[in-house]
Amino acid sequence: MTQKGLILLYTGNGKGKTTAALGQVLRAAGHGFKAVIIQFIKNLENTGEMLAAKKIFAEHLEIYPMGTGFTWNAKDREELRQAAEKGWALAREKIASGKYCMVILDELTYALNYGLLDQDEVIAFLEQKPGNLHIIITGRDASDKLIALADLVTEMKEIKHPFTKGIKAMKGIEF
Repeated sequence: MTQKGLILLYTGNGKGKTTAALGQVLRAAGHGFKAVIIQFIKNLENTGEMLAAKKIFAEHLEIYPMGTGFTWNAKDREELRQAAEKGWALAREKIASGKYCMVILDELTYALNYGLLDQDEVIAFLEQKPGNLHIIITGRDASDKLIALADLVTEMKEIKHPFTKGIKAMKGIEF
């Protein structure tokens, strides 16, 4: 019997959305399942998750940083839109391929919230995903429509964060 694939959504203002998705990948890889991560904001090749994928999970995990970096670093809105469209095209290809147990759409909510991708089009496509494929979506400010689509929604709530004390992002913690 084939299991139903779930749509999991990690959202909220607290840290841990991408980290939770990476934990799911670790668990899937432990069972020999293949996963792919499409990153809609990140554009770095030297994040901890990218380095681990190359060293430890090479046969089980692919990561594609498709973004322009943080949105305030983009030259213009058109650059952001093109990067989001390219990431979404790759995501659709990977979802439809049948090669993966799990597809992570990291920071997809930002592309939707900034209007870089059409939310209704994205949701319509995700509603037609292969039946046994798990999809994980991360990012702040998930819309009501995205929440309604998901089978599991977890909100990360910030209680305290080192940024408020002026402590910058650290290797192994934020990237």
